[in-house]
Amino acid sequence: MAHGRGDRRLSARGRRVNVRLRRVLLAAVALAALPAAQAALVEESFELPVDVVDAYRKQISRTIVVTVFVDDETPAPRPVLVLNHGRSGSPSGRAAVGRSRYPEASAWFARQGFAVAVPTRIGYGVTGGEDVEDTGACQRKNYPPGYAAAAEQVLAVLKAMHARPDVAPERAVIAGQSYGGATAIAVAARQPAGMVAAINFAGGGGGNPQGSPRRPCMPHQLERLFAGYGETARLPTLWVYTENDLYFGATHPRRWFEAFRAAGGQGEFVQFPPHGNDGHMLFTAYPQAWQPVVAAFLRRQGFEIRE
Repeated sequence: MAHGRGDRRLSARGRRVNVRLRRVLLAAVALAALPAAQAALVEESFELPVDVVDAYRKQISRTIVVTVFVDDETPAPRPVLVLNHGRSGSPSGRAAVGRSRYPEASAWFARQGFAVAVPTRIGYGVTGGEDVEDTGACQRKNYPPGYAAAAEQVLAVLKAMHARPDVAPERAVIAGQSYGGATAIAVAARQPAGMVAAINFAGGGGGNPQGSPRRPCMPHQLERLFAGYGETARLPTLWVYTENDLYFGATHPRRWFEAFRAAGGQGEFVQFPPHGNDGHMLFTAYPQAWQPVVAAFLRRQGFEIRE
């Protein structure tokens, strides 16, 4: 069990979740710098108790922090988009996540009418706690439990969001960057009620751009992992990568996608040409590149997307 006074207040999974909302209107200075279409953006956060099991079969309970963005000029009830952050292999890098927000991407999705939920998972930033996504040393990777722990947290966030009166529970999208992108595919394999699509930005694991650029740890294990997800994922997915991804390279992601499709998964694979020094950062550094592709994908799923 994770320790701390906040953890001792947790009871079993069926407990009543007392969500403490903190509605935060963006400061006037920040609003002045944003386009008029973003002027109605509202940000809030809440705390959500979750239970997970790590790769060592240890059950861990902790309260995670979830940040929510909505554009109050869009009509309610709104569809949900859960946006998941990536992973750092170092404790300092995981602590540096702070409160995960992805403010630019979250604002864009909110303008498209979504209620955007960005969880800070166990082991990261303001949530803290043990590293429940640890999958072992590079030559002894055990990927499935790490992604299962992340997926359980996403499912809890989705359930909490569906309980909101301003949310349409039948129209959810799960998206994520890097480890969070692979998590989106892991959640798609669960086919939770109301989920209609998944978006994977540069998803994968075991990457080390400094020590072994383009050569992730045990990529064949990831190929088997995604094939397993493809056996049960039956909703549309979008996979977005770049040719100069220093974490995963240009060929491994395509093989992972092909394994997913061969096993029965539905998906579209888009690989952009090189962007910057490391295309793995496309999601945060080059939103103008991926937004038209994602907008077209969402329109094909029946969402009304602004130009």
